Amino acid sequence: MKTSRSTRTGAKRTRDPIRTKRDILAVATEEFGRHGFDGARVDRIAAKTRTSKLMLYYYYKSKKGLYASVLEESYRHERAAEADLRLAEREPEKAIEALTKSAVDFHFDNPIYVYLVMNENINRGTHIDRMNDILELNSQIIDRISEVLRRGQEAGVFRSDVDPVDVHLLITALAFFPISNRYTFSKIFQYDLFSEKARETRKREAVKAVLGYLRSD
Repeated sequence: MKTSRSTRTGAKRTRDPIRTKRDILAVATEEFGRHGFDGARVDRIAAKTRTSKLMLYYYYKSKKGLYASVLEESYRHERAAEADLRLAEREPEKAIEALTKSAVDFHFDNPIYVYLVMNENINRGTHIDRMNDILELNSQIIDRISEVLRRGQEAGVFRSDVDPVDVHLLITALAFFPISNRYTFSKIFQYDLFSEKARETRKREAVKAVLGYLRSD
């Protein structure tokens, strides 16, 4: 009796759980980002990854468990990009410049991440509120910004009355809005927020805004 290609493929994927979970998360990220938690369908995720619902539940326990893993992985990806900047090795102003540009690039390169965050906000943070790992994970960026601010204040280039959470909020807002509102803004104002020119402009202007906010008088 011959073994079909799909059966062989399925068996191979079962023997490679790391790859299978990676594929599931990639497809699930797109599904949850496009449709939100309520609109996402586990059946579609299973079909696109050539696995079964049983296998998804084996790895992630439930739809909520899969969604939590998607959110955590998305935030982990952003935090990893920030860690790669090695901010502690840069002069304070250069560190803020690098962080701001990286944030703009990350959001332009990962619009599905923006959609995930938007959907979770529509749900008033219902799911993320129960995820302690994400809270701990995202505290890393506040620690990094705090250290950069401390060095900048000691050097006399940054104001002393700045909250690192406010700085993170400002950077995120400048990086997030061009993606979250790119369709409406582009059409209403005839301004192409999809282009590389727009990306470079946003980076340049965001750096000016953030450094202007931080610099001491």
